[in-house]
Amino acid sequence: MAMIRALQHLGDRQVALMDRDAPPAPGRDEVQLRVRAVGLNHIDVWGFRGMAFAKRLYPLTVGAEASCEVTDVGEGVTNVAPGDRVVPYSALTCGTCPACVKGRDNLCENVGGVRGFHIDGFAQDLTNHPARLLVKIPNSVSMQDAACVAVAYGTVEHMLFDNAHLEPGEWVLVHAGGSGIGSIAIRIAKSIGCTVITTVGSADKAAKAKALGADHVINYREDRFEGVVRKLTRKKGVDVVFEHTGADTWAGSLLSMKRGGRLVTCGATSGPIGSLNLMQLFQQQYRITGSFGAPISALVRALGRIAAGVKPVLDTVYGLPDFRAGVDRLESRDVFGKLLIEL
Repeated sequence: MAMIRALQHLGDRQVALMDRDAPPAPGRDEVQLRVRAVGLNHIDVWGFRGMAFAKRLYPLTVGAEASCEVTDVGEGVTNVAPGDRVVPYSALTCGTCPACVKGRDNLCENVGGVRGFHIDGFAQDLTNHPARLLVKIPNSVSMQDAACVAVAYGTVEHMLFDNAHLEPGEWVLVHAGGSGIGSIAIRIAKSIGCTVITTVGSADKAAKAKALGADHVINYREDRFEGVVRKLTRKKGVDVVFEHTGADTWAGSLLSMKRGGRLVTCGATSGPIGSLNLMQLFQQQYRITGSFGAPISALVRALGRIAAGVKPVLDTVYGLPDFRAGVDRLESRDVFGKLLIEL
């Protein structure tokens, strides 16, 4: 039996690079993928902390986001062929429930888990995957950039356009501009002509965010960001708040919005509990939307946007044995942009 490498979480924040049997030939409607690069995200941090929405068994191969090459196809597969470069959709959706049929894959009623979080992920040399959960990578997009799409770039695309309905010329507040999704949000918003305010936690990150194109950068360790936002917008507030940090920024985010403003949130890295003044909500006519993951259509749009030149921001590319070091950097917030693992 042929062997492959797999990076496996053993529980209790332990990870090891291990040999395991190669997957069998792909079954009907399946493909076999050679994994080329894996993106690191806060879902990996959650996994190491033992946070899961369903019971999982160890060892568990890590990695929820990847770019791959098709090496073999099973019976009935017509949408891809060996040699195609693809991004796999990480959630094993059913494809038949009302949400899936409507193209709202991230609301699947019968999802079989997220790879790298509930079930074996992509940090391995070869893996099998349903053919319908693949998106082809345009020729002009690198495998490194494509490895940022399934979780990070797709999430931002879904947040800004499917949920916040961001329009050219609007003002947007992007929290944590040095994060993987924050840095992508800055680039996307600037590419359509928006005025971008972003928050960061250090002078070094402030300089990098400014170089990235942010119009106004606020060091939240030195200034109350909501006060600066009100001053910059002449007490009007921003059209859209891109929120993903949670408890520490929640109240200030609400104060940073204009009347009728939109807030979209996908995370709570500083804590999950925030208070909400209901009178403020209805009097100011705020629109607050939760956003989780992205539908496959957002991945397609994200790859098209990258092909047009709006690329993700890459911080560091590691080798497979350095996965844990990358997760530790994410947890400490010592990062500007995306961290990748190249196989």
